[in-house]
Amino acid sequence: MRKLEGKHIRLFFFSAFFLVSSGLLHAQETLKISASVLEDKIYASWLGQCVGNIYGLPHENIYIEEPGPDDFPLGYYDLSRLQKNDGAFSDDDTDIEYMYLLAMENYGPEPTYGQLAESWKHHVRGKVWLANRAALAAMHFGYSPPATGFKANNPHWFQIDPQLINEIWAVTAPGMVNYAAGKSAWAARIMDDDWGIEPTVAYAAMYAAAFFASDIDSLIQITKKSLGPETRFYRSTEYAENLYREHPQDWKTARRMIVQRYYHEEPPDTRTIWNANLNGALGILAVLYGRGDFQQTLDLACAMGMDADNQAATLAGLIGLMKGSQGIPQQLLFPLPERHWEKPLNDIYKNVSRHDMPDISLRELARRTLQQTEKIILQNGGDKWSEDGKVYYKVNHEARFIAPLELPAGPPPFIEAGKSFRFPIPVSGGEPPYRWGIRGGVIPAGAAFRNGVIEGKVPKPGVYKLRVEVKQGSEKAQREYRLLVRGQNLALSAAQVLAGVKKTNIAVRDAMWLSVPRSFYAEDLEPIIRDGQTLGSGSTFYSIEGEVAQQRDFYGYEWVEEQWIGLIAYHTGTVEENGGWFKTLKAEYRDGAGNWREVEDFVLSPKLPPELPEGVNPYNKPHFVEYLLAFKPVRTKAVRIVGEAGSASHWKSKKIPFTSISELTVHGPQRGYKGL
Repeated sequence: MRKLEGKHIRLFFFSAFFLVSSGLLHAQETLKISASVLEDKIYASWLGQCVGNIYGLPHENIYIEEPGPDDFPLGYYDLSRLQKNDGAFSDDDTDIEYMYLLAMENYGPEPTYGQLAESWKHHVRGKVWLANRAALAAMHFGYSPPATGFKANNPHWFQIDPQLINEIWAVTAPGMVNYAAGKSAWAARIMDDDWGIEPTVAYAAMYAAAFFASDIDSLIQITKKSLGPETRFYRSTEYAENLYREHPQDWKTARRMIVQRYYHEEPPDTRTIWNANLNGALGILAVLYGRGDFQQTLDLACAMGMDADNQAATLAGLIGLMKGSQGIPQQLLFPLPERHWEKPLNDIYKNVSRHDMPDISLRELARRTLQQTEKIILQNGGDKWSEDGKVYYKVNHEARFIAPLELPAGPPPFIEAGKSFRFPIPVSGGEPPYRWGIRGGVIPAGAAFRNGVIEGKVPKPGVYKLRVEVKQGSEKAQREYRLLVRGQNLALSAAQVLAGVKKTNIAVRDAMWLSVPRSFYAEDLEPIIRDGQTLGSGSTFYSIEGEVAQQRDFYGYEWVEEQWIGLIAYHTGTVEENGGWFKTLKAEYRDGAGNWREVEDFVLSPKLPPELPEGVNPYNKPHFVEYLLAFKPVRTKAVRIVGEAGSASHWKSKKIPFTSISELTVHGPQRGYKGL
């Protein structure tokens, strides 16, 4: 983890290309579209995504080894929720895009990571999974994107999450493929990393291009160019193309080979049915075999399997945008004839999944999305005019996205007194070169700040606060950093590890619903609790002893000789959906009579005592973070952290309280610890 703390953050690099000069769209000098056509395409995208989501939900996570049925059209398997809501309803395939629309209206069409993080924390209070859940938990802990998607902080960095929630960045950038791809890559980094964001970029390119291109093969080429041949999803898309050419009438054979390569042969740590590359490749197959037909593409997206509803929503939105609202079959828009709806899906989008987001009509969604689209067109070299009584837009297809300049919050530097350290301040957005400065606070003796890097060797423990500023052009950003200089790790000299559970009950653990890579798990506590490894294979221990109703957990050390102690650092490992966290946490020491006593003047950072994040829902319980337990120094032969283990009800796992740990370090008196 510490190796990634100070990395400078860059946008996803994709191959720059121009739609017109490449010949992939009509060879015209400008891209021109009428306001009425533009609004209809945006409206059709919302309709398509809602149809695809509702149509695809009964097929979600069902067809794994074998594809789904091929008796097309499949039809709506379940109309109960449509009947209950008397129209379309929210789900995670569309509700985050609605949330992002609200963010654009509140903050402008190019909101910052910090502003989107505030939207996530306010509106998302459940019904969130995998990479999105881990990112949200990191936000609650105090991190901001893109640190919330880093591999070091998010064990689900490779999952499907971003490709089903970011279509709006391309819907609001018609024909602006480079802009849409760059902005979608930027947004995808909120929860994913590395090749996990690539299918999001691919879909963004197709969406933006589909406003003007109607040929499927051209869209696939645009997708590949948006990625570049060095990327994994470029190769996956090319493989899907080759399979289509070899088996033009046999999508099941192509599907079987995609599943073999990207599921069965996938490395164990990323082998899931929600893998971004796997699902994205199946989505490309559905586009290829669907040949632009809405119903056929929708049915194929469902039958391809894996996390099928997400692909169904994204691809139905794509074909809807391409064809317009008249290209969506009427039976899909009016599936309840007995209700006598006058408008598609009764013109209702009912929010049933997010906090403080009002119900809205689908027409209103389209109108308000068009308002943001107009702003983006005009702010990026486009134009608007009237001609023969109609309003038109000219689109600058060469526009590119430059993210807002920010200093994101993430893991602080690890500084040990008397040892050299180097901490490059993470920066996101803008374009280098940057101009750096100190705007407050104190640089500790022995350290220096140069060009965005704090480095040196601080001789004594202490807590320092430093406000850093970065400028680029007319933009600037500031952030305060806490520099904790800790003494040497006394855990390394301890004679014994103390814990309520020292060996995981593997049978009980493996009977649970496990979503993080299993390579993280360690069976025994003692080898891993003080090995300096907080991430990677064998780094995480779960205190699962048996199927118990309640559990009080503790971890600590005992020494032969008395130690002078004032700080304990508890580093979590991965967290499961049904448990893995402390509900409460405190520090204790053993007195001269052998009794355990609570420390005095206790400070728990980043959360104040006595409670950790409230509630049983794991959406605010982060992976791979450090809690500092500081207190009035004590002389003792033993210390420990103690608390009540947390758990949550789960549809596939019993409620078994347990905690997660990857490292526990112990340090001497910490000067200035009340400033933590």
